Amino acid sequence: MKKNLPLAILSGLLLWIAWPPTPYTTFLLFIGFVPMLLAMENIIQSTIAKKGRQIFNVTFIGFFIWNIASIYWVYNALKQVGNLVAIPITLIPYALGPLLMATACWLYYRLRLLTSRGRSLAGLVCLWISYEYLHQSWDLNFPWMTLGNGFAVSHQWVQWYEYTGVYGGTIWVWVLNILAFLIYVGLREAQLKSLRLKLISAFVLVLILPLGFSLFTYYNYTEQNNPSNIVVVQPNIDPYDKEGNIPAAQQIAIMSHLCDSIGQANTEFFIWPETAIPDYMDENRIQSSNSFIQAKQFLTKFKNGNLLTGGETYKIYDTRETPTASPTEGGQFADSFSTALNIENSGQVQFYHKSRLVPGAESLPFGNALSFLKPVFEHLGGATGAYGSQPDAEVFYSQSGIGVDPVICFESIWGGYVARSVKKGAQFIAVITNDGWWENTSGKDQHLDYAKLRAIETRRWLARSANTGISAFINQRGDVVQQTKWWTRGALKQDINLNSELTFYVQHGDYLPKAGSIMAVLLIGFAVVGPRFRKRKVA
Repeated sequence: MKKNLPLAILSGLLLWIAWPPTPYTTFLLFIGFVPMLLAMENIIQSTIAKKGRQIFNVTFIGFFIWNIASIYWVYNALKQVGNLVAIPITLIPYALGPLLMATACWLYYRLRLLTSRGRSLAGLVCLWISYEYLHQSWDLNFPWMTLGNGFAVSHQWVQWYEYTGVYGGTIWVWVLNILAFLIYVGLREAQLKSLRLKLISAFVLVLILPLGFSLFTYYNYTEQNNPSNIVVVQPNIDPYDKEGNIPAAQQIAIMSHLCDSIGQANTEFFIWPETAIPDYMDENRIQSSNSFIQAKQFLTKFKNGNLLTGGETYKIYDTRETPTASPTEGGQFADSFSTALNIENSGQVQFYHKSRLVPGAESLPFGNALSFLKPVFEHLGGATGAYGSQPDAEVFYSQSGIGVDPVICFESIWGGYVARSVKKGAQFIAVITNDGWWENTSGKDQHLDYAKLRAIETRRWLARSANTGISAFINQRGDVVQQTKWWTRGALKQDINLNSELTFYVQHGDYLPKAGSIMAVLLIGFAVVGPRFRKRKVA
């Protein structure tokens, strides 16, 4: 334990240094896991008891350091409930990922008891990618630390994400780390020279071929000319003052003025951030909402314009039509939504309800299993799990037929989810967000950097409107073409190129993690269930 713990800590530190938004250190991802693999190998080759527990404990500590150093900013978003109270709540996203990562390493040890090191390492890749897919799919989802996201500041290296998505990056990192590990341990195991040369050659090829292909693609990629004029707004309103302290009419006036300052007669979309309209609006009576009327009135100066904005909306039902609906004083039921709206000059409105909700803050994890807690939260005013959602991605269409994917904040981390909207007809992506909760931390930078990967996966321009984060335009190669500064008010205007062609990834989605998850289930059965079944059969 004494010599293996420093190795695990070293891995955690290397991975943190390599992680966005730190520039020029991405290459450390290719060796960051090697100390961790050495620590596990030392434990496996030792004579100590309870090796599986030792591996779990050591790897958990290393991964915990990596996670907490990379997403320390999560605390800033939660401390509004109280500085001390936020600490145990924050430990959930800090520790849950490392728990799953350490479990994958423990299962790798179980495989080593039954098969060779090479096969077990291949199994580890499947186990890891299945953990990542689980962590983006279940109710406690938080795919922020998906390994392929680590290339967000070096997006020129992974232009092939248009074929694989970020999970291709996860496999790339693990294969190179495993090859580097095998080369290193071969030095102390009297490895045959021929085998060592093969491993070194494999490392070089696995590094150079994807990198070379990506750089060639990056420098030769040409967008088809299909321009559309877009405006994004950053009102820079303190998120703690948005509801209650600053009147909604004043906030809308600020954003309208920003648009007026740079809008053109041919501007197709004006994009306002998440919850830009802070008033709760009844979707069935939205035409009578004062905030809606004020926002629509702004559009009269731009006959071709559409306003894509965030807002808070609700629906009233006579019966509990959805699992998230809460009872009202009048005996009815209501759903509240974090909503994206597309408002046209004609008065037509399109709605999208945020689907990927933040666990705990916006949704009650495992709501069906924990439905007995719903009356408790209702008594507390719906403090947790208060938002409704819609089951799948959406596309907004302008009057001229332009399709846009409305993505709300946290949702921009899901490559597969964004790809589904593009597959439905979105020609560019609009991310509306409010990153001010995290203050001036690396969280806002990571969130922007990850958006580059969505542009590459789909080969779509991305227009990003942040209330108090970083607003930007990102082209189809993942380059940030324009961006605002942190905590500044402003607006950006850009002629973007619309694209209707579908990438391989958009057409096929997350096929890599799905295949890896199937393999992982088989491996778990082989490593955990199989031995116990065989023992019973012998008995």
